[in-house]
Amino acid sequence: MTERVAVDMWFDPLCPWAWITSRWLLEVEQVRDVEIRFHVMSLSVLNEGRDLPEQYQDLMTKGWGPVRVCIAVEQAHGGETLAKLYTAMGTRIHLGKEELGRNMVVGALTDVGLDPTFADAADSTEYDEALRASHEAGMRPVGTDVGTPVIHAPGPDGGKVAFFGPVITPAPKGEAAGKLWDGVLLVAGTPGFYELKRTRELGPIFD
Repeated sequence: MTERVAVDMWFDPLCPWAWITSRWLLEVEQVRDVEIRFHVMSLSVLNEGRDLPEQYQDLMTKGWGPVRVCIAVEQAHGGETLAKLYTAMGTRIHLGKEELGRNMVVGALTDVGLDPTFADAADSTEYDEALRASHEAGMRPVGTDVGTPVIHAPGPDGGKVAFFGPVITPAPKGEAAGKLWDGVLLVAGTPGFYELKRTRELGPIFD
């Protein structure tokens, strides 16, 4: 059997584009020899000190809670449980259109059989140092002028390549997901390649 290689994705639960990319990566895991590992970054950390529109600033304030809870759960139960919590949170936020807040967090924790008191971490700074460390580990190779999703993947020379994206909608399924992965790795592994972009004409489609 071919050994699976680790592919790491950094997410913030509130980002719809990261959610779609994460669901695509789980499809890729089924058709390519990769193992997806999820990690926490924070749009609230990324945007600290920036001059933001009031509505987006409010979102960034609310965004601290879910990522703090994610870090608390990861520290207590590891990456596999973090991945399950991300799926539960994302399902509630992006499919269920639930408001960010304690009720959403407690519901997601309950969905995956976790102690609902983990929700207390949302209003505590206890896990902020670990949150910032996780955020920094994901963002350092790609810089601070991008958000989430960020992916670290095996490069052509055996090293790692890191990149923002891909931003897609809806998430490809089956072999179509695998073909997109092949193409993303090809361009990301090309020395000196930085950007491929076009104007988004569709909002997030959560199929």
